[in-house]
Amino acid sequence: MTVIKILLVDDHSLFRSGLKSLLQRQDDFEVVGEASGGLEGVKLAHQLEPDVVLLDLDMPLMNGKEALEQMLSINNELAVLMLTVSEDGADLADCMRLGARGYLLKNINIDFLLDSIRRAVDGDSVLSPEMTSKLVARLRSNAPVAAPSKLELLTPRELETLVWLAKGVSNKHIARGMGVAESTIKVHVQNILRKLELSSRVQAAVYAVEHQLHQ
Repeated sequence: MTVIKILLVDDHSLFRSGLKSLLQRQDDFEVVGEASGGLEGVKLAHQLEPDVVLLDLDMPLMNGKEALEQMLSINNELAVLMLTVSEDGADLADCMRLGARGYLLKNINIDFLLDSIRRAVDGDSVLSPEMTSKLVARLRSNAPVAAPSKLELLTPRELETLVWLAKGVSNKHIARGMGVAESTIKVHVQNILRKLELSSRVQAAVYAVEHQLHQ
């Protein structure tokens, strides 16, 4: 069994302690380090080489965005998940643009957190459910006009699916809207990610909004 090495970076010691206790109950998780601030977190991320960093946003001396940028400048393959109380769309968009693998609120269900960590290690991007629409709305309001460089590679149905992805809805919802089976949508999404050279549906949603495909 592959063990996922996790680094916790949060300035609240009680929160870190409780989170560590929960994570250590999982056979495939190991908390390899803890940091109380961004600067210390960057150093430990470099020294300990974790698979996943759970990173708070609001910290003294060096905030989560600065720490995120520095961590990824050292190792751009590192899966960094923001774990924060901030529901601000600007914070969310900034972190995803900087390369965060996910943005999770501290009030999420523990099972969702555990699943998100495993998915992030597999290369997926994860968001707390209520944050997907905020990301799309934020990007929509600031979307630049961009050349549709790879959109011609998509079939008409894949292009339609991409428009739906920009709304941040599930495959089931898209399937209902397009009048096809959910399995068909899964194939469309896989084709979209492959053709556009993206790694997740969140990135696909961002791509769609940036290329003015939202409705």
